[in-house]
Amino acid sequence: MTKDALVTNNKPYRPNVGIALFNAGGRVLIGHRFKGDGPEIILPGLDWQMPQGGVDEGENLRDAAVRELWEETSVVSACYLGETDWFTYEFPPYDGPQTHRLAKFRGQRQKWFALRFTGKEDEIDPLTPRNGQPAEFDAWRWERLDRVADLVVPFRRDVYRAVAREFAPFAS
Repeated sequence: MTKDALVTNNKPYRPNVGIALFNAGGRVLIGHRFKGDGPEIILPGLDWQMPQGGVDEGENLRDAAVRELWEETSVVSACYLGETDWFTYEFPPYDGPQTHRLAKFRGQRQKWFALRFTGKEDEIDPLTPRNGQPAEFDAWRWERLDRVADLVVPFRRDVYRAVAREFAPFAS
């Protein structure tokens, strides 16, 4: 193992929540990501994901999931279905500016929440920035939960497959 690998491995995981928002038909909301500029590199054709985001210091995890869903999609009409244990994934090697907000982390430690969308589709608006956060998605759609892992970057696939297994009952 190289010295650089040891330094990278000593970085902490970023606490994070992910949201699987199910519609009445059992499909989940996914967003099409703007091109990435940091450790969460986006690859052509693998640029979809479910909403997710960091947890503020002292923030309740379910509250963080509701906040992130609102920040990224404007959705507030949702009810709680369930949650997973913690999952982790590592970022791919990153040689960019160390001032990037994610550069100090080796990856993300995520707890996923399943929510049921109870609103109307015109509530979903990923393009309008909220809470001082830039828009992360330029489009959205409903997708089968068991297909989402094939639409995300490879370093997230194991987590997405685990989420799909745990939340499969909500997809039917």
